[in-house]
Amino acid sequence: MFYSYYSEMNPLINPIFLHGFVASIQFMFLIFMLISWVWKRFKIDPTLVPKQSVKCLFYKQTLFCSIVLSLFNLVLCFLNNFYWYRNGWTDEKIVTLLHAALGTLVWLFVSVYLHTLVSNSSTISRKYPAVVRVWWVFFFTVSCYSVVVDYVYYKRAYDSIPMFFVSDSVSSIMGLFLCFVGLSRKTEDESQTNNLEEPLLNSGVSRAEVASTYENASFFSLVTFSWMNSIIAKGNKKALDLEDVPQLAKIDSAKEVYPALLNKVESLSNGSNQITSFRLTKALLYIVWKEVAITGILALVSSLTSFVGPYLIEEFVQYLNGQRDYKNQGFVLVAAFLVAKVIGCFTQRHWYFKLQQAGMRARSAIVAMIYQKGLTISGQSKQGNSSGEIINFMAVDAGRIDEYAWYMHDFWLVLIQVGVALWLLYKNLGLAFIASLIATIVVLLANLPLGSIQEKLQDELMKSKDKRMKSTSEILRNMRILKLQGWEMKFLSKIIKVRDEEQSALKKYMYTLSMTSFIFWGAPIVVAVATFATCLFLGIPLESGKVLSALATFKILQEPIYNLPDSISMFFQTKVSVDRIATYLRLNDIDSSAVYRVLQSSSETAVEIIDGSFSWDPSASSNPTLKDINLRVNHGMRVAVCGTVGSGKSSLLSCILGEISKISGSVKVEGSKAYVAQSPWIQSGKIEYNILFGREMDRERYEKVLEACSLKKDLEILSFGDQTVIGERGINLSGGQKQRIQIARALYQDADIYLFDDPFSAVDAHTGSHLFKECMLQFLDSKTVIYITHQVEFLPAADLILVLRDGRITQAGKYNDILNSGSDFMELVGAHKEALSAIDSMGTTVQEQPDSSKETTNDGQNGKPDDSSASKAQLVQEEEREKGRVGFSVYWKYITTAYGGALAPVVVFAVILFQILQIGSNYWMAWASPVSASDPAPVTGTTLIIVYVALAAGCALCVLARGLLIATVAYKSATILFHQMHLAIFRSPMSFFDSTPSGRILNRASTDQSAVDLQIPYQIASFVFAIIQLLGIIAVMSQCAWQVIIIFIPVAGLCVWLQQYYLPSAREMARLVGVCKGPVIQNFAETISGSITIRSFDQQARFQETNLKLNDDFSRPKFHAAAAMEWLGIRLDMLSSFTFAVFLIFLISIPEGYIDPSIAGLAATYGLTLNTLQGWVVWTLTNLENKIISVERIFQYSSIPSEPPLVIESNRPDDQWPSQGEVDIQHLEVRYAPHMPLVLRGITCTFSGGKKTGIVGRTGSGKSTLIQTLFRLVEPTAGQILIDGINISTIGLHDLRSRLSIIPQDPTMFEGTIRSNLDPLEEYTDDQIWEALDKCQLGDEVRSKEGKLDSPVTENGENWSVGQRQLVCLGRVLLKKTKVLVLDEATASVDTATDGMIQQTLGKHFTDSTVIMIAHRITSVLDSDMVLVLEQGLVDEYDSPTKLLEDKSSSFAKLVAEYSMRSSSSYENLAAT
Repeated sequence: MFYSYYSEMNPLINPIFLHGFVASIQFMFLIFMLISWVWKRFKIDPTLVPKQSVKCLFYKQTLFCSIVLSLFNLVLCFLNNFYWYRNGWTDEKIVTLLHAALGTLVWLFVSVYLHTLVSNSSTISRKYPAVVRVWWVFFFTVSCYSVVVDYVYYKRAYDSIPMFFVSDSVSSIMGLFLCFVGLSRKTEDESQTNNLEEPLLNSGVSRAEVASTYENASFFSLVTFSWMNSIIAKGNKKALDLEDVPQLAKIDSAKEVYPALLNKVESLSNGSNQITSFRLTKALLYIVWKEVAITGILALVSSLTSFVGPYLIEEFVQYLNGQRDYKNQGFVLVAAFLVAKVIGCFTQRHWYFKLQQAGMRARSAIVAMIYQKGLTISGQSKQGNSSGEIINFMAVDAGRIDEYAWYMHDFWLVLIQVGVALWLLYKNLGLAFIASLIATIVVLLANLPLGSIQEKLQDELMKSKDKRMKSTSEILRNMRILKLQGWEMKFLSKIIKVRDEEQSALKKYMYTLSMTSFIFWGAPIVVAVATFATCLFLGIPLESGKVLSALATFKILQEPIYNLPDSISMFFQTKVSVDRIATYLRLNDIDSSAVYRVLQSSSETAVEIIDGSFSWDPSASSNPTLKDINLRVNHGMRVAVCGTVGSGKSSLLSCILGEISKISGSVKVEGSKAYVAQSPWIQSGKIEYNILFGREMDRERYEKVLEACSLKKDLEILSFGDQTVIGERGINLSGGQKQRIQIARALYQDADIYLFDDPFSAVDAHTGSHLFKECMLQFLDSKTVIYITHQVEFLPAADLILVLRDGRITQAGKYNDILNSGSDFMELVGAHKEALSAIDSMGTTVQEQPDSSKETTNDGQNGKPDDSSASKAQLVQEEEREKGRVGFSVYWKYITTAYGGALAPVVVFAVILFQILQIGSNYWMAWASPVSASDPAPVTGTTLIIVYVALAAGCALCVLARGLLIATVAYKSATILFHQMHLAIFRSPMSFFDSTPSGRILNRASTDQSAVDLQIPYQIASFVFAIIQLLGIIAVMSQCAWQVIIIFIPVAGLCVWLQQYYLPSAREMARLVGVCKGPVIQNFAETISGSITIRSFDQQARFQETNLKLNDDFSRPKFHAAAAMEWLGIRLDMLSSFTFAVFLIFLISIPEGYIDPSIAGLAATYGLTLNTLQGWVVWTLTNLENKIISVERIFQYSSIPSEPPLVIESNRPDDQWPSQGEVDIQHLEVRYAPHMPLVLRGITCTFSGGKKTGIVGRTGSGKSTLIQTLFRLVEPTAGQILIDGINISTIGLHDLRSRLSIIPQDPTMFEGTIRSNLDPLEEYTDDQIWEALDKCQLGDEVRSKEGKLDSPVTENGENWSVGQRQLVCLGRVLLKKTKVLVLDEATASVDTATDGMIQQTLGKHFTDSTVIMIAHRITSVLDSDMVLVLEQGLVDEYDSPTKLLEDKSSSFAKLVAEYSMRSSSSYENLAAT
């Protein structure tokens, strides 16, 4: 019949003729292309043609289009062959098959031709070849004409839509794109050039910065997210860096939102410090209220449009069943479905994006407030919150406020969604909706206890994490001392113990989560069973249209029911975070009124304290730290402060700075201040940046400062001079260099008043005298200087000396006046005189040496290190990040981490079975229900419900099994990865910690570990689940109209291409988010530790500005990553909406009775979720790629090269080793990293067993490096060290370090108790600990404490003075009592009398031990058996002190002479006055 109809038609509107004609043209084109290609191949020599780098416009997309067309024709070919093989052949079928087969070959050939064309690049032309462009135009024209012919034929014949129509529709769409490309004059190079020129035209932004594309976007661009095009395109061409990411819009910048939040909080709190959680929340809402209002409207519209599908589905089923209410009803229904989908898509995408924008804005503002608080918080308040906890407020709690934005509208939305759903059910099923309501309430109530359990477990998790991060932070800060003592594995076990508590909560949380997931997927089943059973009971007829509408409604209800407990849980978590932040913001600040500050005035007074009493603990006002302080310092005076350890010297400076709470009295300070702390605080960054400290460069002053601080020589030695990047906490500088940079920072500020807290303790005697003379006496000659010192020889130069004891000024006056007026000062001076008499007894005469205070260094070849073999590179490198696609190996490694991946197939099987049973249950309901009330029911109502319940129960069990299995795998994987990473970090060499800021490590231990704990396993499961669901939907839709596969293939191809196009940018931005978070945390940690220095220089505003910039740098990739996700989502939604619309057109075009309306309705019901699911697949894949970076980063730190083994079983020294303690150093060469210069350059010497050897030399000569090599913190580049004949490089590190003792340069105490600080390995009894405390003069101090040995030690031991901390370190070695003892400038932080006591104690208890002492006080090494003088990493002198002193030209003799001279000359000067 149809064939005869064709034969009667005009050939120009005959589809068979037309497609036969096109097939013949395709064949000729194929022959022509082959001949042309062969001719070019043999006629032209490609080597003679210069290669061009030019690419044609949209090359990748064009190639992709050609491949899709080839595959599409191949699928058509197979389908036709298979279908007609069974149904016989006709002319139409033969022509269709021929057309498809030739189409496959032509487009395959075009694809290969394009690929070879560009890969060879042997054409001068910037356009595609003319023959290809002509073919594209012809192809498009014929395809469009064919579509019209097909439609005309269809309207006349009114048969099912022919295969030609499908083929020609797809060809027209593809042809349109190819035609555009072929006729376009631009090339890809030209479009790139234009893109490159754009930023240069924007004068408001520097070349390094890209202006905000969001802020300047048009309305259409904003709606479609097209303002993201440029960055996504750039991400496709190169790995994105931070400078490629556009700036934030002003409205989102921390610089704009922070002042707004601050002003609002202050206005709500009436200027007081009483910031409540409610006020803080109100202020946060104030800065994002517009976004909240807009997203509320968008969320409402999006939710309402989601119900259009279920509302229309019954009418659609009746239409398919032949019920026509009006003309073109089918097309109206399709249009309604499509419009609702499109509106829903746009509103949902902007709803999600705007919420994230609001969350980021709130986070930026709150982080800035937390940072500002860190700058103003008082010392007492800080003791209650460790830096780790404060960092968590910023890293975790502020992040949670950001995340809560997602859940902001859930509470009122769920009421609207449930209300609309119940109205829809009432419309379809009458009173049975009451059963739905009751079932919904039951499911919600079942969720509530799980929600509260989750909240409780989340709270436990957070507390455990806080505790773990606090410990980790402290351990990373003090890793050097742990390695020196051999304690790192003990402290690792402490971290693991805390993690075990965290894991206990984590395990419970994960299994609770699997129960919640069970309820999520079970909710629609429970509600459906209850509703349909009620219908049966009440006799309400179940028609397939109404059943399908109800099922679609239940599906929509699933999400709010599931999200509500999640939202409740998130609400409480965020409330806890807001409460924590508000509590922190309420803590007491430094009392700005404690010190009356005035600018420089005509008054003579610089500092005045009248009847001052001060305490670090304001609550303990009955026992103040400083009592009855009366002090007046005039401008230009030099004031020295001295006293024994713990007498209150540092507290005196703190009261002038306003750092300590004032109980009574008054403090007045006139002029600007500069402060040098006792423990150096150095920022990460260049040396120049540390010295300038925010001031403009004045080259002349800068050079004078470097000269005065003896820094020029050090800068010559460093590869990059003052451009050298300092590691965290000045890790790559010696103690003396750090101290001198601190002094240089103070001098450069040109302040009126200078406060020095024992700045000469960390430098050698030679440098110390130079600093005192150049800085104190000359550079600061006209300034007011108050300095604490333990060196008595610096006291006579002071105009006023204050002697402190037990918090009181016991003596005050000039040196001569107080010398004989009290015992305290005599005690200090007496110890110094004894030391000087020791020099005199050795027969040294003081000679006036004109160059004695100059640097005694060689100016020849040895003046600079031998770094010719090392390439110059900074110690601290940029944080490395992987670039490009996350390798499959990362996924595979993660999946097989737990149980070798054995449970993964079981999880996949459970998911597949669930999907089969779920589709089966819905299929059953659709098939077993009559289409209309007049039709007979295929089965009885009881059978209908029983089978449905059975299938539903199977679904529920699969979901439960899946949830429990995922929880098991997730928990096991998280545990294994945590242990692997932490073991690798703790076993890594010291060089790793020197060059890696702790912020990077903490970021992996917190953010990345959290992702592994709670997100990644569920992301992987979601992706697998989404894929299986999508395949299920396609299978159901194909049941009704197989043609949908033909549409779905190119659409799926486009979706995959879009996702691949978007992914490189998304991936790199996710990595940038990870990399940019570290500097924010690190900067905050540095600020907290240096807050006193920052305040003393009045630099709070500059530091806050830096923090705001770092915050914006973190928000930029985060903001654009969120926008990129919606950019992709909106395009995928459009494609899936198009697929769904085409599918519906197929359904309404099929003749009545051709398919079962119930099954068609079921397919349409599933199609409603197609765009959501298609988006979900890509979203989960992308999100997974972004999150898996956390696993990648953990794997990166799990494979850090390890230190040598702790124990080598085959080469263990005996228990008595070392018995003699002889240390033999042979040709030792050491460098800190392969790219760094040599620090020790061939040292050879022997320290005899049982003897005391002193090591001296100017700062940076390699003294501390030698000690680090002895403990193997640094491995020798060449040479070796033997102890009692055993090469220390051949034995285990633990065997070596546990047999040596050290009192380090920086006295370290850990948070805990006195007992845990002296004996962390728990090896000694209380009696032994008390004995050690008594020997180091701390026994009485500890006994006076309430807790005795359990007295608390706060973070970094801050509730003990630096001198007391040094005595605790002495106590440790007295307990350990080994044969080799090293003192690394161990007495730098104590006064001369305490130094003498330490020397006596060591002399008494280590008589038969080898003692190696680095000392800055020359008197400390005079009683040594041998003295080693180092200069520029070489042995300058090595002999007994007596012999070295006999040779007046020796470096040691010069050092001693100068020390003696400066002390004696001080007395002489004094006598002269």
